[in-house]
Amino acid sequence: MHRLLTGPLRVENLTVAIPNLPAHLQGTKLAQLSDFHYDGGRLSDSLLEEALAVTNQAEPDLILLTGDYVTKKPEPIHQLVLYLKHLQSRAGIYAILGNHDLKYPHSKTEITQALTQIDIGVLWNEIVYPFGPELALVGLADFWSGEFNPKPVFSLLDQTTPRIVLSHNPDTALPLQKWRVDLQLSGHTHGGQIVLPKIGPVAAFLKPMRCATPKPLRRWVPYMSGNCYKVVEHWEWAAGLYQLGNNQLYVNRGLGTYRPGRLFCPPEVTLITLINSQSCSVEEFQQKAVLGKLI
Repeated sequence: MHRLLTGPLRVENLTVAIPNLPAHLQGTKLAQLSDFHYDGGRLSDSLLEEALAVTNQAEPDLILLTGDYVTKKPEPIHQLVLYLKHLQSRAGIYAILGNHDLKYPHSKTEITQALTQIDIGVLWNEIVYPFGPELALVGLADFWSGEFNPKPVFSLLDQTTPRIVLSHNPDTALPLQKWRVDLQLSGHTHGGQIVLPKIGPVAAFLKPMRCATPKPLRRWVPYMSGNCYKVVEHWEWAAGLYQLGNNQLYVNRGLGTYRPGRLFCPPEVTLITLINSQSCSVEEFQQKAVLGKLI
């Protein structure tokens, strides 16, 4: 995708408070990248290289990839991993798959094998403990895969154990409210790509607009053809951090871009610092961090 249609990369820094986070994990830094859509057209090599360089410069403790590495055919994953193999973190790199990674019967296996071969752990309704038993990382199957089944996964966790949950589609935040989710990381929406100030993602209006548009004209209106209007139900969670009951959801705007491009919705690398909610507030932690830099 041409840079003019994509816009400059933005790094989003946020601090997330988690109850019962162990003292030795205070200040743990996560990096999230999502929705690459690496297919020779929707993500330029220069933007990809910039995103990976920014991620490594941040020296994250853990790197998390939240799906859609390709768009249709899985073959581009073999070129993408030549870039992803340069990612570096203290506790490893973990990934989940998105709906585009499941387009063909062989897509899941081919993409999983390619990522695994460069030491990226692919989670499919699985739990791992990158920092030890005090913090769980849960990776769920894609919402549309037919295998999204969080109940048996969460039944393996003690309620007192803090956990980060990877789930490609943010719509899963609604059914996941049945369980403790200290932080859910999602992508899938591309932030809506075209966002109007004070109004929000134009995509949120696609369904009613489609109903009002004569069928012969839909092919000429951006996003009106195909299934674009079905991307998510909850466009109010298109990008950013949300508090949903006791759970927290963060939605990454992704790196790849569909035509006609992005407007007020730049591609994103997310850097997340974890703190214990009992030890200090997010505001207090940020103030201490600023004072530390000044000193």
